[in-house]
Amino acid sequence: MVTKRFLILMPMLVMVFLFQSYLWVPTYEEQTTGNPDRLYQYITPSLGDATSLNPIISSNSTSSQIESLVFEGLLDRDEELRFRGRVARSWDIFEEAYFYVNSGAPVPAAGFVDGPGIVQFIETAKKKADSLPPEVRETLRRIQKIVLIPPEERSVVKALKSPSGNQPVRKIRVHIQAPARIKMTLAEINQDLFTNLSRLLGEDYFTSFDPVPFVRADPSVDRQLLARWAGELLPVTEHNPVIVFHLRPDVRFHDGRILTAEDVRFTYQAVMDPANLSPRVSDYEPVKTVEVVDPLTLRIVYKRLYSPALATWGMGILPKHLLNREALRKEARMLGRDPDTFTMRQSRFDRHPVGCGPFQFDRWESDQFILLKRFNGYWEGPPNYHRYVMRIIPDLLTQEMEFYSGTLDSYQVQPHQVKRLEKDPRFQCFSGTSFGYTYIGYNLRRAPFDDVRVRRALGMAINVDHIISYVLYHQGERITGPFAVQTDYYDHRIPPLPYDPEGAVELLNQAGWKRNEDGWMEKDGKRLEFTLITNSGNDIRKAILAIAQDAWKQIGIDVRTDVLEWSVFIQERVNKLDFDALVLGWVMGIEPDLYQIWHSSQTHPHQLNFVGFQNLKADELIIKIRQEYDHAKQVAYCHELHRLIAQEQPCTFLYVGKWTAVLDRRIVIKDLEQNGLMLYKKITPTKTGDYTFHFNKWIKLAEMPQFSEE
Repeated sequence: MVTKRFLILMPMLVMVFLFQSYLWVPTYEEQTTGNPDRLYQYITPSLGDATSLNPIISSNSTSSQIESLVFEGLLDRDEELRFRGRVARSWDIFEEAYFYVNSGAPVPAAGFVDGPGIVQFIETAKKKADSLPPEVRETLRRIQKIVLIPPEERSVVKALKSPSGNQPVRKIRVHIQAPARIKMTLAEINQDLFTNLSRLLGEDYFTSFDPVPFVRADPSVDRQLLARWAGELLPVTEHNPVIVFHLRPDVRFHDGRILTAEDVRFTYQAVMDPANLSPRVSDYEPVKTVEVVDPLTLRIVYKRLYSPALATWGMGILPKHLLNREALRKEARMLGRDPDTFTMRQSRFDRHPVGCGPFQFDRWESDQFILLKRFNGYWEGPPNYHRYVMRIIPDLLTQEMEFYSGTLDSYQVQPHQVKRLEKDPRFQCFSGTSFGYTYIGYNLRRAPFDDVRVRRALGMAINVDHIISYVLYHQGERITGPFAVQTDYYDHRIPPLPYDPEGAVELLNQAGWKRNEDGWMEKDGKRLEFTLITNSGNDIRKAILAIAQDAWKQIGIDVRTDVLEWSVFIQERVNKLDFDALVLGWVMGIEPDLYQIWHSSQTHPHQLNFVGFQNLKADELIIKIRQEYDHAKQVAYCHELHRLIAQEQPCTFLYVGKWTAVLDRRIVIKDLEQNGLMLYKKITPTKTGDYTFHFNKWIKLAEMPQFSEE
């Protein structure tokens, strides 16, 4: 007979059993006993799942972590942060520059000179360069070749919309009779080329060139529009940096197909295809042409000066034969979809990627794990690990317990655990300052965030020092702007917003918000209220959510909070710009190019300036930073941009965190000496703190290793 007491206890017993079963995991010894393959599996946790495994589409850290193993770019950076070849074995960088012959401008000591005369004048100056100022002499030294391009005729069609937009678009044919043009090939990029040439040809030689007489519109248009078109079609000067990549002949995709220059060009075209909605368009918009010279040689010409150019080619290369238009149409027909509208974003490739990296894709179970296996045909030799497993474990406590038991090989230590774990002899610890920051971002398209006074008030109401002390356990520092604090692009002279709730209230009052009888801020009969969101699986961000909510409540702002599963958070709220405010973080690179995150052209859905920051001066500085090759000038522009963004407060900059990662001490670098003997080395981080740099050589030993220096 079943007693009432047993009926009461049974659910409790079941709960205890389930709790124990959920928390129980096999120990490392239990895993490896009779299962030596465990030594060849690297298992790492992630709080959130990937959203895509296509490197031109994805924009979150989990996806990027997997893509870095499956795909490979033309280059990356070595331990000393210098560029090193990957798919590319080498490259050449030079410049082709152009200017139109200004026959109406007199040249000093030469008078009015035609095209051949200009070529001869510059050639003569090169031979007598020793008598010229150092800057001019250096510019002439870099010029390797001068060619005269004869006058040419051509025409283009321009589309002209009516001011009201109600009339059909007019097609205007613009006829061009271009004058002679000078082409110079320079051994190195010289951003001051035309400044220094003007000291030879005359200060007004370039600025006085008028392209309008060489252009005619049919039917005619007003002179102002014609002048704008003429300036676009006949730019008086033009910088065209060139990169020529020489590819390795032995790089294969995981399906066995040889990677060629056609695949690199296809990857560029895929980024630029509007149908793919790639967030990386801005990295490649400055490219003018990508030319396949031969199967292993690629020539990339830029429209203008673009200092981060080389770094952008670290993006993973896509296989053209699997994703070209013909392949996508075939896949669409197999799936019963419309071949004309089917894009890369709908392709199964998104969840079954094929790259040329050290690991190849095996399996992806959503919200459970992503499994990779080593690629034995990798050009640099296969990794020591046979398998790479990323397990999706959104609970940090579970991650911690599994790491201690040995079912995980790595663990990102929480701030309160650092002092304890860094002294544990079972583990090896790596720590440093993050390349990135955590912030509260505001949707500037929505009121009240369109008022800088409100944004500043929101920041002043939060005690960031308390977050660093009591949430981060001092594993972080204040940050005031968008550049990595380890670089000189970050301006340390800019003070953070003060913690000043009374000052915040005063700012809100200035913006028209007054407390009502219930204590809430109100304006025009409407309460100041909004929703602050973040992603699940991050206890620190959830703590910030609560701290911000309480701080804002103290000054009369009614804030609701919501924690969303990662894919929903990114795909439905961030990508679609459907949020009021959010807690998020950026991982930054070494380069100071902020175009994707802060330029006003990047504020559309699926782009990265999702807070909607638009500022003409900021746009101008971002472009200057991209086109500046002089480091000191670039730093100055970065500091000016830093100050501007700090003033505008499109987000509340909170802190840059200090990270600590722990690995089992049995994980080492396995290498061969020249005499063929096995050699085990300690894992050491690079200058940026990247301890995974030699991951392909990592292996886990059955016993704790002893190094000669210990």
